[in-house]
Amino acid sequence: MSETTKTKEQLKEEFIKNRGYWSKFWEDVLELDSNFFSTYSRFSSVPSKNNTLSPKIREFIYIAIDASTTHLYLPGLKLHMENALALGATRDEIMEVLELTSVLGIHTCTMGVPILMDELRKMGRGDEIDNIEYGGHEKSLKEKFIKNRGYWSPFWDDMLKLSPEFFECYLDFSSVPWKSGTLEPKVKEFIYIAIDTATTHLHEEGARIHIRNALNYGATKEEIMEVFQCVSVLGMHALTEGGPMLRELAEK
Repeated sequence: MSETTKTKEQLKEEFIKNRGYWSKFWEDVLELDSNFFSTYSRFSSVPSKNNTLSPKIREFIYIAIDASTTHLYLPGLKLHMENALALGATRDEIMEVLELTSVLGIHTCTMGVPILMDELRKMGRGDEIDNIEYGGHEKSLKEKFIKNRGYWSPFWDDMLKLSPEFFECYLDFSSVPWKSGTLEPKVKEFIYIAIDTATTHLHEEGARIHIRNALNYGATKEEIMEVFQCVSVLGMHALTEGGPMLRELAEK
């Protein structure tokens, strides 16, 4: 049977088989354009058919991109939390995903601090920053970061120089899931990869760092590619939000 001859009920059953759930907004999209729904269903089902990541981990990816401060898509967030719980995820695991996702705001500093440093140097004020040297406290903070987070990047040096107190607070904040969480390190890195590569953020430097970290923790290229595939469905929220609205207005 071709995709064009499948009934709407068959398309619905196929979606549930591949994706493991159904929602009212899919009903609206299916009703409005069954052909488009069918192509999306096949597109979004590739990860579940390949099954490189476990279904629960895939739901963690969806939770992260929906909860991300650059998206905050509450209908999807609730739905994927329900899915994760149904797949055996614990409250603490989902809380850990949210904690990992909550660090996204620090990209204000990882982007802004290097610009600040560069502009100071261009204005002839480079000595204000270039002459700052690490003391014992700063060195211990750097060592602690590497121990807790498993890596280091040059932009942390700049932030540590400009505001050791703020850096220390961020270190403690971002280290909580690494110290008390139960998700394995590569899965933590998958969450960072997801929120950095989401189309609402596209933070290339962070994505590169966390892809490298995940590979160092033993992740395969297939696993990371599946993270990308899961995140790539984000654009469909144009339909899950707009579809029901269009159907309601058109039927008035």
